[in-house]
Amino acid sequence: MQNPSKQQIDTILKSAKTIAVVGLSDNPERTSYKVAKFMQGAGYRIIPVNPKTTEILSEKTVASLGEIEEHVDIVNVFRRSEFLPEIARDFLNIDADVFWAQLGLFNEEAYELLKNHYPVIMDKCIKVAYREMEH
Repeated sequence: MQNPSKQQIDTILKSAKTIAVVGLSDNPERTSYKVAKFMQGAGYRIIPVNPKTTEILSEKTVASLGEIEEHVDIVNVFRRSEFLPEIARDFLNIDADVFWAQLGLFNEEAYELLKNHYPVIMDKCIKVAYREMEH
């Protein structure tokens, strides 16, 4: 598994406007909430994907990626690694550009499903990548 180069990741982050966050918690103490709030504050539109709540960060939640009807630049995943293949299959059925699994998450099957058609980033924090980006 090879992540895109730092330059490619910077380009992705600079062109992206909408991030669907799979597994976004409504608990302000959770990493997913803190990262999504930071990215929202940096100007990105967040689409929370969480079947257990109706609103997070003042955005209406969807239960699954399949409910998103608009274009998504980045799907950022905060679910355990064993769920990544299922999420990757859902990703293939929506209008999205980049699959990004957060720090600590990696799954070879999900990577193989997507690598030939989409940029795939795994085991990397989007907030850290944003902070490291040359603005």
